Amino acid sequence: MTATDLPVATGRRRYWQLGVTLAVLLTACGVLVSHRDVLDSGADRLAAADRAWLLLACAAAVSTWVCAAVVQQGAVAERLPRRRLVAAQFAASAANHLLPAGAGATLVNLRFLTRCGLSTSRSATALAVKAAAGGLVRCVLGLTLLVTSPDTVRVSPRVPHGLVLLLPVAAGVVVLAVAASARLRCAAGRALAEVRAVHRCRARAWALWGGSAAFALLHAGVVVAVVHALGLGLSIGHVVMAYLVASGAAALLPTPGGLGSLDAALALALTADGAPGQAAISAVLGYRLLTAWLPMAPGLLVLLLLTRRSAL
Repeated sequence: MTATDLPVATGRRRYWQLGVTLAVLLTACGVLVSHRDVLDSGADRLAAADRAWLLLACAAAVSTWVCAAVVQQGAVAERLPRRRLVAAQFAASAANHLLPAGAGATLVNLRFLTRCGLSTSRSATALAVKAAAGGLVRCVLGLTLLVTSPDTVRVSPRVPHGLVLLLPVAAGVVVLAVAASARLRCAAGRALAEVRAVHRCRARAWALWGGSAAFALLHAGVVVAVVHALGLGLSIGHVVMAYLVASGAAALLPTPGGLGSLDAALALALTADGAPGQAAISAVLGYRLLTAWLPMAPGLLVLLLLTRRSAL
């Protein structure tokens, strides 16, 4: 490629990036329009809710993006630009609701890390470490809550008992898949090596594990605040456990951002804890409005801005 061809190629790449981003934005608008009735219903119910609790829920939702940035910084040794890192997490959370199984957030973060100078393999390993830390932290939080407060788990006769065995069986399948695949074993080995590197620096370890715990607790805090805003009368421990169980169950279904799977699991968990069915659905809608639907359009605009500035 000659020097004169380089600006042409760069211009084509920018137009291609802009076209892809606009296509994603139009898709998001279509999703929002198709769920307009759901949004209207949730907004009507939240309009009569306690404003102080809703403001607390909004603050918790905004803080989750900061925590995601802290976790991502903890997963890599290189110093990442702070403002762009937080902006990338905000954009990634919006993209995550358009592609299944967390692919949207993964692609945005992978692109961001490579733009920051990391190789593709190291970027992918850092994302794997981040995801593994998040999953382990949720399990530890759930077990800790179960040990310290055994009454946080209520088994409803409406909940199929087979769901209790679903998570351990899924974990066993993942372990067997890693053991049977040489490529997965290699990827797991790289991830373990990166985890050992993380723990050589105390600040990175605190960022990775502390940020992961704060991220999960803040998401649970959004649900707690919405539940209290609606006056459902459930205890904090029960709601936190309901969110942890629901998010773990939703991870087994590759839907965009857990849409549908997390909603159903969370509504079922809240109902099992004693909330009326319609009230549980309202709480889930409130959680989704604050963490998914309302931030989606500005998040995709941030994605567009980062793409145009070649930060992604």
